[in-house]
Amino acid sequence: MLNLGLTGGIGAGKSEVSRILTSLGAVLIDSDRIAREVVEPGTPGLAAVVAEFGPEVLTGEGRLDRPRLGAIVFNDPERLSALNAIVHPLVRDRSAELQSAAAPDAVVVHDVPLLAENNLAPLYDLVMVVDATPETQLDRLVRLRGMAEDEARARMAAQATRAERLAIADVVIDNNGPIEALEPQVGKVWTDLVRRAADAEG
Repeated sequence: MLNLGLTGGIGAGKSEVSRILTSLGAVLIDSDRIAREVVEPGTPGLAAVVAEFGPEVLTGEGRLDRPRLGAIVFNDPERLSALNAIVHPLVRDRSAELQSAAAPDAVVVHDVPLLAENNLAPLYDLVMVVDATPETQLDRLVRLRGMAEDEARARMAAQATRAERLAIADVVIDNNGPIEALEPQVGKVWTDLVRRAADAEG
């Protein structure tokens, strides 16, 4: 089994790379998706969040009101730490569960947006960084996602720098060009990942 940490700045195209890897046969563990699952209605995770932050973080339907919770924790490191203390262990446990269900020779891709920020590189056999220039990121966020430029810049500034991400990369996928250039690039790397996973099993 090969555990691959996949990361990239907002707008760099990480989701597209994870989609290609999955289509080639990788087992995907998406930490963002799991973070949403562990606070679904009826879960112990949601109950713990409500106990910590109060019932005002729920919508009328009893779901987590993400914008409201975000507003509470965004500029308050202490409240953010309290939230992370609830969610991170749940995400970690669910990720471990999914990993243990994968085949012995699987390439397991851990899609982790804040891999560099949280110093998680040592947890993986290899780290793949989807790289794009800040100009490319900004253009995509504004043009494709419809973000206001100042919001896009603030989101980018809240993440690790391009240099910090590249410093932890074992594999770099250059995504400054058109989307069509991604598939052959990822396909080429995939052959090596499969070989490494088979070697690790042996």
